[in-house]
Amino acid sequence: MKQQGTDTIVNAAWDARASTQPLLRAILVVLAGSAFIALSARVQVPMWPVPMTMQTFAVLLVALAFGARLAVITIAAYLAQGAMGLPVFAGGGGLPYLVGPTAGYLYAFLAVALVVGHLGDRGWGRGFAGAFAATLAGSVLIYAIGASWLAGYVGVEQAVALGVAPFVIGDLLKAALAALLLPAAWKLLRTAQ
Repeated sequence: MKQQGTDTIVNAAWDARASTQPLLRAILVVLAGSAFIALSARVQVPMWPVPMTMQTFAVLLVALAFGARLAVITIAAYLAQGAMGLPVFAGGGGLPYLVGPTAGYLYAFLAVALVVGHLGDRGWGRGFAGAFAATLAGSVLIYAIGASWLAGYVGVEQAVALGVAPFVIGDLLKAALAALLLPAAWKLLRTAQ
C-alpha cells in the first residue's frame, strides 16, 4: 500500500507487515487516527491563562505519521463525526462547532493534514529537526486560519489576543513532543524489523 514518494511511519509499518487487505488497513488507520484526535481533544493540560487540550498535538502527529492522503481522510472523518453530533471536539459535538467562532481552527486541521502530511510523505518525520519544523509550520497554519475566522467575530486584535497568544508556549511544547515521539517511533520500528 506504500505510495510512490511517501516516507511515513504508517507506510513503513505497512510494508513491514505486507498486508493483503490494504483498504481494510487504511480504514482501520483512519478510524484509529480520528479516535486518537477525539480522545486528545478531551485531555486538558493546565496552562495559564487558559487550559489547553492535546487536540492540535494529535492532528500534527497524525498528519506527519500518516502522510497527506490518509491524514486528510482522517481529519475529514473526524470533522464528519463531530458534525453528526458525536462528542469528538473539545467541548462536545454537533454542527454549532463547525459554524461558530472557533470553527476556523477545526477547518485548519484539513490544511494541516495536507501541508504537514505532504512533509511527512517526504520523510520530515524521521528526525527531530524536520519533525519540529513541520509541526511548527502546522501550528502557524492553524493560527492563521483559525484566527482569521475568529477575527470575523471579534476583530483582528482580539482574535490574536484570544486565539493565538495564550497558546504559543503550549504549542511549542506540543511541537517538541511530536518531534521527539515520531523519530523515536521510527527507531523502534527499525529495531522491530
